[in-house]
Amino acid sequence: MENTGKTLKRSILCLVMMAAFFLMSGTIVRAGEEDTIKSGIFAGNIDLSGMTKAQAEAAVEEYVSSLGETEILLQYASEAEVSVTAGDLGIVWANREIVTEAAEIGTRGNVIERYKILKDLEHENKIYPIELSFSIQGISDILTGKCAVYDQEAMDYGLIRENNEFRIIEGQKGYSLDVETSIDLINDYLTRDWDGQACEIPLQVEVEEPRGSMEELAQVKDILGSFTTSFKSSGPSRSANVENGCKLINGCLLYPGDEFSTYKMVSPFTEKNGYYMAGSYINGKVVDSLGGGICQVSTTLYNAVLRAELEITERHNHSMVVSYVPRSADAAIAESAGKDFRFVNSLEHPVYVEGYVDKKQITFNIYGLETRDPDREVIFESEELEVNVPPSDQIYADASKPIGYIVSEGAHIGYKARLWKIVKEDGREVSRTQVNSSTYKMVPRSATVGIATDNPAAYEQIMAAINSGSVDQVKAVIAALTTPAVSNSVETGEQ
Repeated sequence: MENTGKTLKRSILCLVMMAAFFLMSGTIVRAGEEDTIKSGIFAGNIDLSGMTKAQAEAAVEEYVSSLGETEILLQYASEAEVSVTAGDLGIVWANREIVTEAAEIGTRGNVIERYKILKDLEHENKIYPIELSFSIQGISDILTGKCAVYDQEAMDYGLIRENNEFRIIEGQKGYSLDVETSIDLINDYLTRDWDGQACEIPLQVEVEEPRGSMEELAQVKDILGSFTTSFKSSGPSRSANVENGCKLINGCLLYPGDEFSTYKMVSPFTEKNGYYMAGSYINGKVVDSLGGGICQVSTTLYNAVLRAELEITERHNHSMVVSYVPRSADAAIAESAGKDFRFVNSLEHPVYVEGYVDKKQITFNIYGLETRDPDREVIFESEELEVNVPPSDQIYADASKPIGYIVSEGAHIGYKARLWKIVKEDGREVSRTQVNSSTYKMVPRSATVGIATDNPAAYEQIMAAINSGSVDQVKAVIAALTTPAVSNSVETGEQ
C-alpha cells in the first residue's frame, strides 16, 4: 500500500511537470497565437484552426451566404411546383455564439484542464453545428404570392340539356393551400433536416374532390315531375319577365341534400337582369313593379317539384288569388315580404331542372333517376273551404283630377283553400295528405274618380254617380259628360 501511494504521487508530479514543460516550451501555444482558434475545431465542415474570431465569423458567413443560392422546390400538390432559393426564404446564421466559444477553447482553466483539452483535440475534432433560421414573413410572402395562385375551387360534374339530349360536363378538383401549416413544414425541414443541398418540400394543400361522376349523371334521364301554365293573356312586359325568370332557372343541377332558392336564382329584379315593369300584387293591390309576373315562374316550378315528390322547405301563397293554377297550388316570391319558394333534393340521386317557354306557355321538368313503382300515381287536388264575395264597390273622389279621370281596380274574391296529395296504387287510393292551406284576401272593386269642374251641373251628376256606389254608374256618367271626348280611363287587374 505504501509503495502504491508513492507511485501515485510520482505520477501526478510527473504529469504536472510535463504539462508545465509542454506549455512553457511553446510546442502548442506560441507567442502571437494565443488569439487564434486551436487546431481541430470546426463549424460544420469549416476548419476554424488558426483563424481569428473575425476570420472564423467571415468564413461561416460566406458559407451561409453560398447556401442562399441553393434551389428549393415547393411542391403544390402533384400538379405544380414553385422554384425559390434559400435566400428568398430569408436564410441567416442563427448561432453566431459558436465562434466565441470556439475561440475560448484551451484558453481557460488551470494548466491541467487546458492541457487535457488540447490533448483531446489531437485525437478528436470539436465540431460545432451551424444552425440556420429563416424569415417566417418571407416564407409567408412566397406562399401567398407564388404558391396560393394555384388555388382553385372544386367544380362539380355538371349537366347541360341541348336538343333534347343531356351532355355531361366533367368536374375538376379543388385545391386550397394551408399557408400556416406549410410555413411550419418549410421552416421545420430547413432548420432541422436540411443538408444544404437542392431539395423538394411538399406543401400542405387541401384537396376537394368534385361531386358527381360520369356514371352518376348518366342516370339522370327520367322526368320525375312536370307542370305547365299559360300566360297567353299577358302583355309584352309581363311575358318577357316570365321568359327571363324561366331562363335563369333552366339548367340547375341539384345533388342530394342541395337546397334550391327561387329568389336567389331569379333576383335581382332590375333592368340589367332582364326585367320590365309589369303588374304584381303589393299590399292587396295590383301595381306595376320590375319583375311583375315572376310568381308564375315560381308557381309553375312549385307544381313540378310537388310531382317529383321533393322536399318543400318554404312556400307562400299569394295575397290574392291567381288565375293560372287552382287555389293553394300557387307559390309566391316577394323581396319586400321576404317570401321565397325553396326545396331540397331529398332523393339519393342528382336532379336536373329544365325550364322552357313555348307559345306563351311555361314548362318545368324535373329530371332524375326514377325509382318509384310504375303502378304508383300521384294526384293533387285543390279544395275550397271558404268563399268571401266582395261587398259593394268602393269609390273615392279626387278633387285634384278633372271629370273624366277614373282609375279602377277589379274585385278579388277571397278564399280559404287547401291542397291534397293523393297517392294511388293500381288505381286504388292508398293515402291522402294535406300539402298546405292558403288564405287569399277579399278585395272589392274600387275606383278613384276625378271631380274637378267649373260646371255645377256636371259636378252634381258625377257626385250623384259616386254616391250610388256603382263603378259602372260612374263610368256611364263620365261617358255622357265627356262625349265626344275620350275618357282618361285606366283599369287594372291581375297580371
